[in-house]
Amino acid sequence: MLLTQLPTGAHATVARVSAQSVHAGNSTLERLGELGFIPGEPVQLLQRGPGGREPLAVVVGETMFALRWLEAECIEVTPV
Repeated sequence: MLLTQLPTGAHATVARVSAQSVHAGNSTLERLGELGFIPGEPVQLLQRGPGGREPLAVVVGETMFALRWLEAECIEVTPV
């Protein structure tokens, strides 16, 4: 499942990071990796922006980030 499909408040583990759109290039994937979105890392979707969209408040490891929808769609997770 994609991070965007994870219910608010749910915990998961990063399964893989890959471009799901032509608008998400290598720089986006590299940035996500640098932020800690790598396979095996625990994540939690804390909150969604207005209308249930972006930004998405996400904790990876012990750090919180605000992600755009495009970025969050690149992160595949496995719920725990």
